[in-house]
Amino acid sequence: MSHTVDIPQALRDSLRKFRFARRSTGSAALVVKIDRKKLTMEEEEQFNNISIEELVEELPENSPRYVVLSYELRHKDGRVSFPLVLVNWAPPSSETKSMTLHASAFLDFQSAAEVSKVIDIQDGAEGLTKEAIDAKLLS
Repeated sequence: MSHTVDIPQALRDSLRKFRFARRSTGSAALVVKIDRKKLTMEEEEQFNNISIEELVEELPENSPRYVVLSYELRHKDGRVSFPLVLVNWAPPSSETKSMTLHASAFLDFQSAAEVSKVIDIQDGAEGLTKEAIDAKLLS
């Protein structure tokens, strides 16, 4: 099978470590970008105990990213869980070449991250809110 973008073993290890980390409060995020020159994915940054509003401030306004999010979800019955969610950050002001590359590598990244819940954000900061994530996960 041909892959458009390489996912280095170091990133795979980082994803695995992130997935299995124990969390008791707050959301955490691992942000991944594609290096267009090398055609490889690389970890850009990790955040612990970050709010969705803070995460939106950290994400670029004109460049796509994959965000693996361990989200603090409060259920109606009072339980708290930390589901893993893949946020496909693809703001409308991104370059067409970047968006094409990002889209072509998405399924490979989703498979490597082993995350089944996906939230597509294509309208920028307005689309990535706590309410939007809660609605998607609690439906």
